[in-house]
Amino acid sequence: MTTQERASATPKPRSSQPWLHQRGEEIQEYGTVRQLPVGMSYNTRMYSCQRLNQVLADTQILHALYKKHHWLMRGQTFYQLHLLMDKHAGEQAELIDTVAERVQTLGGVAVGDPRHVAEITNVPRPPNGAEEVPAMLSRLLEAHETILEDCHDAAARCQDNGDDGTNDVLVSDVIRTNELQAWFLAEHLVDTPLVHT
Repeated sequence: MTTQERASATPKPRSSQPWLHQRGEEIQEYGTVRQLPVGMSYNTRMYSCQRLNQVLADTQILHALYKKHHWLMRGQTFYQLHLLMDKHAGEQAELIDTVAERVQTLGGVAVGDPRHVAEITNVPRPPNGAEEVPAMLSRLLEAHETILEDCHDAAARCQDNGDDGTNDVLVSDVIRTNELQAWFLAEHLVDTPLVHT
């Protein structure tokens, strides 16, 4: 074996240096679905992904509102509401993952960039500063209602299209979680005195 043959046969040493600043081509555009063997038509999967991405965008904004309000709670019930906001935020984070994974399962692209989410959400933008506690709670309730109205319609239509999985995610996960959270919030807005005389 010649020196040149030995040099080419010797494996090159591996490096632990990461390859930084890489860029790649977009391999699937947002708003498209690729073919996966899930037993549903292209049109069914496309429709479900569109509806799911709307729910996903609104849920990401609701999660962000919960985190903001968690930090900004005030008053006599600060501690309880501070913990409740964080608990609800955690549950919304789980929903985000569930809905995004459903989009991916159908061959779509889940909306994830916060700037894109802000472009397509139906949840109104809050002020940059802090509001009074009842206003923050009302804002959260309105966001829940926006999501629930959309989910009820989307679940029924996805069911009609034969997409049982999306219907199940919307009903069993998104609707049930949002209804329960809305109930917990609404009870904090009942005008009940703290002490009876």
